Amino acid sequence: MHLDQARLLLDFGLVVLIWMVQLLIYPSFKYFSPSALLKWHKRYTFYMALIVMPLMLGQFVIYAIQLYLEYSIFNVFGMLVVITLWLSTFLQFVPLHQNISNDSFSENTLKLLVSRNWIRVVLWSGLFVWSCIEF
Repeated sequence: MHLDQARLLLDFGLVVLIWMVQLLIYPSFKYFSPSALLKWHKRYTFYMALIVMPLMLGQFVIYAIQLYLEYSIFNVFGMLVVITLWLSTFLQFVPLHQNISNDSFSENTLKLLVSRNWIRVVLWSGLFVWSCIEF
């Protein structure tokens, strides 16, 4: 498989995933009782990490390789978007999820997950569209 094909598949997988998280998963958290959310969330984060981390790591590696091989506007911009997504995920979303896992969350925590996640939706969607154009 060519690097461009692998990049496009990873970008597509992450776009589908982030839209599912935005439209289905995060909004559903408000329908759980606090004790049920606490119980479900521990299972959810474990299995979601098994899906998300290989995709994000693969995306990072592909963009890094392509940037190394060819210094272009797309490769620089793509790598910057991927780094921004990693920073957003680990600096904003991991702490919010830790609050839920530690039973120190409020309704505001759940609202922040949805509202802040729009930036990742826009970034991954935009990156995928541009990746399609470059392909």
